[in-house]
Amino acid sequence: MMLCTMWKLPSFLARTLTSGTNGLPLLPDMAEVRSRLREIVGASTNWRVHSEGKVRSSAAALRGARIGLVKTEHRDHVQAMQERKALHTLLAKRQEDLPPRRMKDSYLEVILPLGSQPQIREKYLNVYNSVRFGRILEDLDSLGVLICYTHTKQEAQPRSPLSIVTALVDKINLRKKVVHPDCDIKFTGNVSWVGKTSMEVKMHMLQLHDGDYCPVLDATFVMVARDPENKRPAFVNPLIPESPEEEEIFKQGEMNKLKRIDFSTASLLKMAPTAEERNIVHDIFLNTLDTRTVSFRSRVLPPNSVWMEDAKLKGLQICHPQERNIFNRIFGGFLMRKAFELGWATACSCGGSRPFIVSVDDIMFQRPVEVGSLLLLSGQVCYTEKNYIQVRVHSEVYDADTREHHTTNIFHFTFISENEVPRVVPKTYGGKYPVNALPLKLWKRTLPFC
Repeated sequence: MMLCTMWKLPSFLARTLTSGTNGLPLLPDMAEVRSRLREIVGASTNWRVHSEGKVRSSAAALRGARIGLVKTEHRDHVQAMQERKALHTLLAKRQEDLPPRRMKDSYLEVILPLGSQPQIREKYLNVYNSVRFGRILEDLDSLGVLICYTHTKQEAQPRSPLSIVTALVDKINLRKKVVHPDCDIKFTGNVSWVGKTSMEVKMHMLQLHDGDYCPVLDATFVMVARDPENKRPAFVNPLIPESPEEEEIFKQGEMNKLKRIDFSTASLLKMAPTAEERNIVHDIFLNTLDTRTVSFRSRVLPPNSVWMEDAKLKGLQICHPQERNIFNRIFGGFLMRKAFELGWATACSCGGSRPFIVSVDDIMFQRPVEVGSLLLLSGQVCYTEKNYIQVRVHSEVYDADTREHHTTNIFHFTFISENEVPRVVPKTYGGKYPVNALPLKLWKRTLPFC
């Protein structure tokens, strides 16, 4: 199978992706990716015990041990972050001071050995005997960060002064409905575009079948570089395309940036609906109007439909230290996994049958989630057509001390159901008007049939 005919990739990437398992060097796995990230940042694997108190375990009691104090580890996460402050001197004052990089400089391949190492399968297995997509989101997030650290690596410095975090998941398109849990998976990726302080990363996931790696998904992430304390933007190495193919990829990255700007300015919260959108909204309103009363308050649900307000689910997560990232905040991949799982459950509840993920679009990371936060997730079906279901998941943290809620992320997932799904019909427009037009700005961009 010649994968290079399916993707617009630089020749050095296409040659690698078309090869099978023969003659390939031993590839790192996802555990090595996360270990390497901790080394680059200098992150601690210990979480500090903040309060010291008297304890006595049952085992200690049996041995007649004395009651003692809980002692913190010498190298905890607080000390590790203090040490990073000294790396400020390594930051570039201008982007021009940094050496340019090529696309192949950041190219990485990573193996997920589900076939060759059966002991790791259970972590990735779902009840349908396929791979959990939420786990794949976690792996993509880790790999994307490591690719960016590879692009910005300083040979003389074992630790990077940069704090690289995920700003946006621009797009993930799936090519297969089912990912098999007993075949090896390979992730590949490289930096495809660079701004002053941001980087676009393109990644691909392939699965081994009959000796060849076949495409499963394509992903585009946007990462941002910040200073060692993750407070201010920091410059990254410029990217130099080396061929017409790479120039086209770089140009596409620039276009993606402009599209994101245009899409954000076209938000319904900033601009009125277009004429086409107003007509759609009005048609929805007329279809739900009770002709006997002709009243805004009297609405009728059309056949094979469900009110939008009844197509939602909510969830709560307590953010424990186990889910922290290398900067001691909650791992973005964990947030994506939990949001996806709620989105999947919301689509399943609405459609009445098993949904399959088709695409992920515009996951925006608006603010970090601290360890110990109460994370509130709200899944809402915002559009359906034929077998397709679009779900928006909103996440926010609740501060128990101030009783304030703060939005952290917004996720958009598109699913395809095994059966045709009911039409979702809104009742209100932002809580005031007859219908809810918020989904209309997004659905034409994300649904595959549009």
